[in-house]
Amino acid sequence: MPRNARQPSFAECVRDTHSSAVHLEMRDDYGDNERFAAWRRGDRIDWDNRSSWWRGFHDRIAEAVARGVSVRRARIVSEPVSEYIRWEHEMTRANLAAGEQVRWVPRRLASTLVLPCNDYWLFDDRLARVHHFAGDGSLVADEFTSEPDALKLFATSFESAWDLGIPHDEYRL
Repeated sequence: MPRNARQPSFAECVRDTHSSAVHLEMRDDYGDNERFAAWRRGDRIDWDNRSSWWRGFHDRIAEAVARGVSVRRARIVSEPVSEYIRWEHEMTRANLAAGEQVRWVPRRLASTLVLPCNDYWLFDDRLARVHHFAGDGSLVADEFTSEPDALKLFATSFESAWDLGIPHDEYRL
């Protein structure tokens, strides 16, 4: 994608996806946010009150899944898991409710994988949204690419991680 081109929003990326959206996450901490802070204080989700946890993100994913898009997420995690990953594991119930498939890859199983250095979303193997994080886990920037070699690496690395992954309902912390 040319550097001066307008970058699409996540909603636009998902809306323009026809068959597959995959997300590879490789960090053990993504920084603090209000929902994580509330969980750390002992607040827990009332899963019976959908309006308390359902977000616009879930709408976009559910709409894509309803159109026949396969949405998969693989999370490579250190064990024992961090506090952030414990929270993320609990919150994954919302991703599943939206129609995502999620697998967990213990880092000890990922030693032979060839992985890019950054998390990313890959949409229909045609566009990647690469996330750049600071050391504290906060998102610094997103970068988009449609460069064929990068797309091939992202597709191959995701499938390799997915094949090693443990489905969410089977992964125990």
